[in-house]
Amino acid sequence: MTATATTTLHGFLFQVYPYVCFAVFLIGSLIRFDQNQYSWKSDSSQLLRARLLRWGSNLFHLGILFLFFGHLVGLFTPHSVYGVFLSAAAKQVLAVTAGGIAGAVTFVGLTMLLYRRLADHRIRHTSHPSDIAVLAVLWLQLVLGLATLPQSLRHADGSVMLVLADWAQRIVTLRPVDATALAALHWSFQVHVVLGLTIFLLLPFSRLVHVWSGFAAALFLFRPYQVVRSRRLDVPPGHDLPGQPSAVPPLNVASALDRGP
Repeated sequence: MTATATTTLHGFLFQVYPYVCFAVFLIGSLIRFDQNQYSWKSDSSQLLRARLLRWGSNLFHLGILFLFFGHLVGLFTPHSVYGVFLSAAAKQVLAVTAGGIAGAVTFVGLTMLLYRRLADHRIRHTSHPSDIAVLAVLWLQLVLGLATLPQSLRHADGSVMLVLADWAQRIVTLRPVDATALAALHWSFQVHVVLGLTIFLLLPFSRLVHVWSGFAAALFLFRPYQVVRSRRLDVPPGHDLPGQPSAVPPLNVASALDRGP
């Protein structure tokens, strides 16, 4: 590939492709929610190998949530905000350590889920092809992420982290992006970024769309209390609990209910 073609490819992947992925991610999710709400779920196979599912799912979700919010804070927090009390080098060591632990936990859980899908013929035959494809893509992305850790340690000054954070912040703030800065990084970082963007591209068309519901569930913490009123007649407050004699309507009320209007 010539230098011009390589520059064009990097320009597309790091300047144009992010906006394509995020546009499809948002618009595709909205269309799917509007047109096909019954598919807005993650199909359960809990009846088959429930113990392996329990361990794999808990480890995977625990680790992936930590990685997601870790990437979110690490990439989109300007250096001027944390630079007052934490240097770029110290932040990179912290990110590598915490990310390595969370990545290992996620790797164990995701490997268990993928093995469960492939090894058990009943689960494999009842799974959609996209279910296995999504797990495989996530597993590959996780392996690539873990592969970047040794490369990060080779740049102990935090320069790689600053380049990636600057790129991500420019993308979300619609500022010009220098694709050559990312093109100079190790190939594992580049593939990790591109595959991460591709996951957003695929999300509206796969079971991953249910992550919207997971984050939306946090709104239940802020909803008002539900007001429940008893339908029993002539029962004093606090005496309408199931199983209590006082919860049974008086005879005159029961007779009135039997007679009807």
